[in-house]
Amino acid sequence: MTDKPDAIALLKADHRKVEGLFADFEAAKGDGKKKKLAEEICMELTVHTKIEEDVFYPACEGAVEEDLLQEAYVEHDGAKVLIAEIEAGGPDDEFYDAKVKVLSEMIEHHVEEEEKRVEGMFSQARKAGLDMDSLGEQMAAEKEKLIASYKSSGLPRPETPTFTGTTLA
Repeated sequence: MTDKPDAIALLKADHRKVEGLFADFEAAKGDGKKKKLAEEICMELTVHTKIEEDVFYPACEGAVEEDLLQEAYVEHDGAKVLIAEIEAGGPDDEFYDAKVKVLSEMIEHHVEEEEKRVEGMFSQARKAGLDMDSLGEQMAAEKEKLIASYKSSGLPRPETPTFTGTTLA
């Protein structure tokens, strides 16, 4: 038995961590504390979406319902737009707390879609017999590299491949 988490355990651990960070943000008093928590939320979600899009979702192609995968990519892109807005702003901005709250609600919905017991993405992927240990190793390695990179150079401008034809202000 290995002590490394499989792909789904790793992703679920990320989900629990950001849920806790969102709860901490909700309870936080003071702009400094809010800014620090929001930055941590943005970092965690940026890394999480990247490892899902680079490793987990491609492995799920053909193994889970196509519409579930497509919705997940669109939900990620919506979250990335809010993450960029939160990163560019600060607690004294008019909509800062609202953006973090809406991001929290979007992520809550996304997590629910992935973790549903029977028809969720994780359940379908496991049922299809994907190698969760191998995927978990790949994702853990990429996660480590991304965190180091983002800590030294900051979060990248988000790629939102499902959004087309619209120029955001």
